[in-house]
Amino acid sequence: MILYTLDLLGVAVFAISGALMAARKELDLLGVVVAATVTAIGGGTLRDLLLDRNPIFWIADPTYPTVILVAALLTLLYTRRARVPEGALRLADAGGLALFTVSGAAIAARLGLPAPSVVLMGTLTGCAGGLLRDVLCNEVPLILRRDVYATASIAGAIAYLVVWRAGGGELPAVLVGMVFVIVLRVAAIYRGLHLPTFPLRDHTKDEEGP
Repeated sequence: MILYTLDLLGVAVFAISGALMAARKELDLLGVVVAATVTAIGGGTLRDLLLDRNPIFWIADPTYPTVILVAALLTLLYTRRARVPEGALRLADAGGLALFTVSGAAIAARLGLPAPSVVLMGTLTGCAGGLLRDVLCNEVPLILRRDVYATASIAGAIAYLVVWRAGGGELPAVLVGMVFVIVLRVAAIYRGLHLPTFPLRDHTKDEEGP
């Protein structure tokens, strides 16, 4: 029940994120729905394909497409009647990232996969939808920018796995994993938290001299 609830919440939040991006790009109604759908089911679909889970979650349960459509339309109505707060897209994305990261890690953990695979499935589930959304809307994907994104997902998946395997229970593990993701993403958004970069020196210029 916990995983199902997480999946539905993640789908709704990521659908809102995709709809906000599409509205910002001034796409039409179909474009908004497509962006919301790709964002909401992209990561989970890839997860299910890799784990050979059949049928894929949104095909087996019509609740998922319904939630996506409702979330996208409500978001579109909101953007037509009120101004979207600054940072709303990134905050919605952070929520979806946290929910889907933990959901993906939990599904992989229940299948008895080794720790690296659990973390990979959590990160993939959390990040793939946003990556597809950004590519579809002609944006530089958040996962490729300097601020912490995939790293937050990795940290959340690891935190979930540690608590779960330590016998802390499903709900505490879920909450701890989500807190890790959200705290790191919010710190990246508002505090400029990012990983160090390692620029490549141009040896040609060094040889030419000043």
